[in-house]
Parts: sequence; C-alpha cells; structure tokens
Amino acid sequence: MKNTLKVAAAAALAVSLTACNSNSSKSEGASDSTETTAMATDTTAGEWVELFDGKSLAGWHGYNKKEPVKNWEVQDGALACTGKGNKEDFGGDLVSDKEFGNFELEWEWKIAKAGNSGLMYHVVEDAKYKAPYETGPEYQMLDDIGFPGKIEDWQKTGANYAMTPADDSQKELKPVGEWNTSRIVYNNGHVEHWLNGKKVVDFQEGTEEWKKEKSEGKWKDYPDYKKNNSGKIALQDHGDGVWFRNIRVKAL
Repeated sequence: MKNTLKVAAAAALAVSLTACNSNSSKSEGASDSTETTAMATDTTAGEWVELFDGKSLAGWHGYNKKEPVKNWEVQDGALACTGKGNKEDFGGDLVSDKEFGNFELEWEWKIAKAGNSGLMYHVVEDAKYKAPYETGPEYQMLDDIGFPGKIEDWQKTGANYAMTPADDSQKELKPVGEWNTSRIVYNNGHVEHWLNGKKVVDFQEGTEEWKKEKSEGKWKDYPDYKKNNSGKIALQDHGDGVWFRNIRVKAL
C-alpha cells in the first residue's frame, strides 16, 4: 500500500512539474513571439521603399499646404519642378507625407542651367515656419559651373548646405541636363553625402565644430534648425527647373 501511495505521489509530482514546464514554455514562447515580431519589424524597416511612383505626386504635398500642387508635375517618369514658382527661398517646396528618423535615401536628379535646388530631411511641418530649411538640413544641388554670381563652397552641389562643403577631390558632377545619383545616410547623428558613387561629405552632429557652424553661420537666426532627429523629406522649389526620379528610402 505504501509503495502504491509513493508511486501515486511521484506521478502527481511529475504531472505538476510537467504543467509548470508547460506554463513556463508558454511564457517563453510569448517572449519569443515578441522578439520575432520585433525582428520582423526591423526587417520590414530595413527594406527599400519607393517614394515616387513615376506617375503621380502620391505621397507628397506642398509644404504647409492642403491645396493641390501646381508647381510640380510628372514629366516622362520624373518628378519635375516646373520653375513656375517664385525666386524666393520659400513658397513651393514639396514634402513627403511620411516621416523618417535613421535612414538611407537614394535619388537621381538633374537641374536646369544656372539652377538651384536641394533635398532636405528631418523637416518639421508647422505654420510657424515659412520653409523646410528652417528645420531640416539640406543636400545642396546646384549648377556649380553656370550659376550666376559668386558661390561659397558650402553652397555647391553635395554640400550640407551652409554647414559642411563637399570634398572636391571626390566630387564628380555631371554636366547640366544629365542625371546624377545622390545618397544620404543618416544614422544616429552620423551623416554621409554621396554623389555619383563617391562619398563627398562625412560628419557627426553635435561635435564642437558642428555646434560652432550652427551657432555662428547662416543658422544662428534659426533656433529650430536640426532640432529634431526625425521628420519629413523636402524637395526644394527655388524657382528653377529640377527633376527627380527613382527616389527610395530605407529605414535604419
């Protein structure tokens, strides 16, 4: 009888342990599921996303505007600024509907003779700002050769506008009317600008040199310049013809 009771007790203990292990496995399984979801999200975030469909302005709108865009249109599969806007620094810029933090962004572009434009990121859209450049850094795009008047190095193509000039020893800018390929990599304040396959700008936000440029240069009167680490992408209408295509982004 005693042996029988011992066997029964052992069996009950085994069942109890099995149940505990089962519950533990379920708990661990839930944790694994969460990790898997996170990993899946990361994988999705790391995929390239097209920002321009080649057919319409879907995914874009005028900065601080709700009315239809009139100064940008699709021409032969390219997103074109018609140059019908004004020659001021604001008024006709186009911004993405979506916002981005750490990212890798690629696009192709060409510009009209003597033209001036740029692409900005981490742009904040708010009625208190007149233009995207008040908040977002700019990858400068310019006709370096034919632009009228004197230009500083920080105004030339590839530069982090008004902050970091492009490395001329690495820069290969195509002639006006030909397509260039550009890329920006932003990762936790480390920034790279690429032009036609070569890196022309490399800097880290927050360094003493960066702070000095921001506080003493063009942006000294714009306290919200590069205050945010996420925001919209903006294409600049500077009153000149400029064309964009194959715009795509990958979250990092």
